Amino acid sequence: MKTLLKRWWLRIAVLIVLAPGFVFGCEWWVAKRAEGRCFDDVNAVPEAPVALVLGTAAHVAGGWSNYFFKYRMEAAAALLKARKVKALIVSGDNGTHSYDEPTDMKLALMKLGVPAEKIVCDYAGFRTLDSVVRAKEVFGQQRVIFVSQRFHNARAIYLARAFGIEAYGLDAKDVPVTLSVKTFLREKLACVKAVLDVNVLGTRPKFLGEKVSVPLE
Repeated sequence: MKTLLKRWWLRIAVLIVLAPGFVFGCEWWVAKRAEGRCFDDVNAVPEAPVALVLGTAAHVAGGWSNYFFKYRMEAAAALLKARKVKALIVSGDNGTHSYDEPTDMKLALMKLGVPAEKIVCDYAGFRTLDSVVRAKEVFGQQRVIFVSQRFHNARAIYLARAFGIEAYGLDAKDVPVTLSVKTFLREKLACVKAVLDVNVLGTRPKFLGEKVSVPLE
């Protein structure tokens, strides 16, 4: 019995030692796959038919504005105004009637001067993988520019390349780590999940559905 317990404790100890290396290894690989494809200058971004704006809540706990959201909307509006893309797909979670990221994004973009007819809502972007795959299989896009913060764009590009999509990223302004510790820690685990989804689990979106056309005129 004691020998068996020692073996289990040894396995646990090995996992504790190896786990951080695996997490940072996944993060490194995701960043490597996105190398040279993320830009913080709208004028440097290659042109594409559409930009995919990755969703987040418009407000955080307590009703305060979410700066991740604010900066993404500003970057997306600038991208369209620079004529780098012809339309925007806003993709986010609309899992309940009271929570609707795509509509919040569309309204915010319209306040920034983006015409409503240039915005298409993806209401089933429950996670980044869903948003990425749906861009290709539902919205028919083979080449996209992601709009989010750098760490998120890198993961989206990693997923896009795995699913045969040519992708670039416009990096929205970062939020100070002191205001978003939880988000940055969660991103490390999200990179692990992305690597596992692509290479081990074969994860697919929760929903696909009928094709949706994007106005490109």
